[in-house]
Order: sequence, then C-alpha cells, then structure tokens
Amino acid sequence: MQKLIAAVAASFAIAATCGTAQAQISDNVVKLGVLTDMSSLYADATGKGSLAAVEMAVADYGGKVAGVPIQVVSADHQNKPDVGVNIARNWYDNEKVDAILDVPTSSVALPISALTREKNKINLNSGGGSSDITGPACSPNTVHWTYDTYALSNVAGKAMVKRGEDTWYFLTADYAFGMALERDAANVVKESGGKVLGDVRHPLNSSDFSSFLLQAQASKAKVVALANAGGDTTNALKQAAEFGIMQGGQKMIALLLEITDVHSLGIKATQGLIVTDAFYWDTNDETRAFSKRFNDKVGHMPTMIQAGLYSATMHYLKAIEAIKTDEAPKVMEQMRATPVNDFFAKNGKIRIDGRMVHDMNLYEVKKPEESKGEWDLYKLLATVPGDEAFRPLDKGGCPLVKSN
Repeated sequence: MQKLIAAVAASFAIAATCGTAQAQISDNVVKLGVLTDMSSLYADATGKGSLAAVEMAVADYGGKVAGVPIQVVSADHQNKPDVGVNIARNWYDNEKVDAILDVPTSSVALPISALTREKNKINLNSGGGSSDITGPACSPNTVHWTYDTYALSNVAGKAMVKRGEDTWYFLTADYAFGMALERDAANVVKESGGKVLGDVRHPLNSSDFSSFLLQAQASKAKVVALANAGGDTTNALKQAAEFGIMQGGQKMIALLLEITDVHSLGIKATQGLIVTDAFYWDTNDETRAFSKRFNDKVGHMPTMIQAGLYSATMHYLKAIEAIKTDEAPKVMEQMRATPVNDFFAKNGKIRIDGRMVHDMNLYEVKKPEESKGEWDLYKLLATVPGDEAFRPLDKGGCPLVKSN
C-alpha cells in the first residue's frame, strides 16, 4: 500500500511539473506578428518577403516550440505611425501576440519599440534603420537585428573618404530614418577628414527628384549621398541618370540600397555604385541554399532585411525552447546569452542596448560584362567586423548601458 501511495504521489508530481511547464507558454501558443510595408515604397525590401521569411523559419522549426504551436499573423502599417501603433496595440491587448517582427520605417519602428516595452513583449526589428533604436530610445524588449544608420554610414563613409571622395552633399528623406542616416554619415565624413557641402530634404515616397538633384549637382560635391531607401532611392537614381550626374564626374552613393533595388534598376544603370549590406545571397553554400529556397517561394533573392528576419525568428524560437517559457524578460536574457551562428551571422551577439552585432560588407555593383547571371550583381570590396561597423556601446546614449 505504501508503494502504491508513493507511486500515485510521484505521478501527480510529474503531472504538476508538466502542467507548470506548459503554463509558462502564455495561452498555449507562441504568436508572431509581422508588421511591415505591404503596399508602398519598402514593399520589395520587406513586405510579403518579410512574411515569407518568418513563415519559412517557423516551418523549418517544425511549427511548434516547447510543445505548443507557433502562429504567424501579419499586417500593413502603411508607413503611418498611428496605423502601426493601433495594429500593435490590438495585437498585444486582444490577439495575444508575443512578438512583433520587421517594422520598416523608423517613424513607425520607434513608437512600436516603446509600446512593446510598455506591454512587456518582444520586438525583433529588422526593417527599421534609425540608430536611435539602440541609442536614446533603446529598450530592454527590442533587438535591432540587421542594420542601422550608423553601420551603413560608418562602413561606406570611411571607405569613400579614404579613396579621396571627401566632399559630400546629402539628398535626404524627411523623416526619422533619413535624418538619422544623414546625421550618422555626416559625422563619419567629418571625422574621416571630409566636408559636408550641404543637404536637401525630400518628402517620403517622392516621385519627382529633379529640383533636389539639380541642387546636388550645383554643389560640385564629389559625392551625392542618398539618405533614403526603397522607392525613393530607385526614383532618385533613375532621375540622376537622366541628369547625367555620374557622367559629369560626381559619385553617387545609396546609403541603403537593397539587392531588389539594384535588380529593378538594372546593372547597367547601377554599375559602380557602392553598397553597404549585411547579407548577399552568393556569399557561401549556406547563403545560396537559403536564398534558392526563398527565391523559389517569393520570386526574388532575399534582401538583408528578409534574411535577417529568418535569423531573428530562429534565434527567438530557440531561446523559448531552451527555457520553456515565452516570458519576455527571460527570453530576452536567453537571446542575449546565446551567440548567433547561422547563414546570416557568425558569432553574432546581442548587446544590452539591443544591437545585434555582426559583420557588415561593402560591395560594388558589377559592370554588365562582369555579371554571370540575373542576380550576380555585387563584388565584395571589404568585410568589416561587427565591433568596428556598429557604434560602440558607450557612444549611443542608451540609458540601459549606464544602469547595467
């Protein structure tokens, strides 16, 4: 009888333990929300491809984590902060979303990061670019995964000034991302011994860049730097070609240019452009294998934002699996404690300010005669170690650094 009682007690103890482990996953599901630009100027670099990258990661993980199913929802924030925040608030409050991913457009990304902290959830940002996300606006609940304005500016700016391209004029998107990109690039140019001759601001999602380009041309700056992204960058480059800016001797640099942009514009129009990127499909066997699968699913090679999202999703799921809970502070602690080693990053690390530090690459767009295929677009100029590419931890003004 004593043995029977002991056995029954043990079985209850095991059941109680299993129940506790299960209960640590809120609502018995891990729910991911992909908040992105599905319909406007960043749709190619993010959009449906971002959703596909997250879905691929979930499928590759097996559709379950820590014994519960993984669900993915998505929405278009239309590049409007109020729309994005309303979607995110509804997801957190009513639809029990555990983590929001992507969030291109820094004017949307910054308030989403703040809301995520308020709700004690997790934000895995791949699409937003402002370095303020890990600077004054840093959060213990946000990881900035793929790139930022500091790294883009630092890698390209130093290289250009070193080559003698030491006078710059900026054509800048008039919102948080563009301002941060110009600010960070201008600082790098000046610190490297160059000069900024001027700048002009343009509205987000512009169609006519003629007056802005004429001002840049009149400045006689050696470098016309585009501090914008997506459709704004491609429109500016198309019209710059019409004005003969590069033929007139000025260099053009697109501080954020995705491979989909280069493909859309064509290699003839973009040859010689300098590009900073966190990911290129043709780097090694791992990147080629992922990119082929992505291309088969989406119809184009992945941008760095889309590849970064796959990586971030996998890292998040592995953290939940390791600690058997989706409680945000514990998951964030596990993610920071675990190096990132996959096709996207080798020995990547998540700092206390939320920056995922990894190598960045400087590329030049190939000449038509150098390209061997539709997506054979870049040649590598340099690989910059993450600690050199991204802003030093103590230089960003993140309050978490002081309190850590």
